[in-house]
Amino acid sequence: MSAVESVKGKRLPRAVREEQMMNAAVRTFARRGYRAASMDEIAQLAGVSKPLVYLYLNSKDQLFTACIRREAQALLAAVQSAIQPGLPADRQLWAGLTAFFAYTVDHPDGWAVLHRQARTHGEPFAREVAAMRDEIVAFVAVLIQAAATEAGEARPEPELAERDMAALAQALVGAAESLAGWMNDTGSITVKEASATLMNFAWVGLGQLLEGERWSARDAQESAAVPVCGA
Repeated sequence: MSAVESVKGKRLPRAVREEQMMNAAVRTFARRGYRAASMDEIAQLAGVSKPLVYLYLNSKDQLFTACIRREAQALLAAVQSAIQPGLPADRQLWAGLTAFFAYTVDHPDGWAVLHRQARTHGEPFAREVAAMRDEIVAFVAVLIQAAATEAGEARPEPELAERDMAALAQALVGAAESLAGWMNDTGSITVKEASATLMNFAWVGLGQLLEGERWSARDAQESAAVPVCGA
């Protein structure tokens, strides 16, 4: 049954109609792009009149903003609900990453709106996505802090500075976003493979960092200066 058939002749509650319009808008924005998407197309897909879309959601800009907020909240909720606070920090991060990657696969239109469309059209849309990203980064920083605390219980040194944890959280979230984009574009790896890749790339390295191992340009220069046997 089409969306038009499902609503024709029925007086649906406002919340239901809004949900239908939002679903249609997310799909249209994701597949057509913000500028190419039309309110006529969204209304037709939702099975309502264009004046009704404007009545409920005022303008195309406000409709797009509402779509971004809804999808951002849903993504955050999916990640946060996957976390079990009693688990070690690495297991919590694994659960969060798996939930994140799974959400992008299960909701490709919502992910496209957040990852591609909203970021390419400037303010105020990019600001909405940035707010969601800040929440995820803050959450990851807490996990890194937990990992540092766990490491500190085993050995008092070294400690990560707050600035270092914030920078690592930014880097980890950026890597997750990039990997999710590639995963969904190419289908080259599964959700679990993506999660394992990032855990191997980031968390294993973080573990070494917490053990006191640091890379330095001086070490690299000294290694390069050592002659290779047989060269």
